[in-house]
Amino acid sequence: MAKTIERVQTGVRVEKRLLKVLKGLAEHLDLTLGDLLEGLALHAFENKPPFSKETLRKIEQLKSVYDLDLKAADSHKLRETGAKP
Repeated sequence: MAKTIERVQTGVRVEKRLLKVLKGLAEHLDLTLGDLLEGLALHAFENKPPFSKETLRKIEQLKSVYDLDLKAADSHKLRETGAKP
């Protein structure tokens, strides 16, 4: 049974290439970007892998297309262009 929810509009800042990969993946999976992000978060909260091997291959293709070289280990070490050290 589907659960009723309330969605809100948000303005979040995301690394440019990462966003391109997420949008491409959402398009590939026929999801909205919001639905993809919700699914990622809910899977992460339960420590469950969100993607099949096939989808992971697609993600690697998209990362290559958009030159995304960031890894999970980089996630808290990112600095914006023009940001002071």
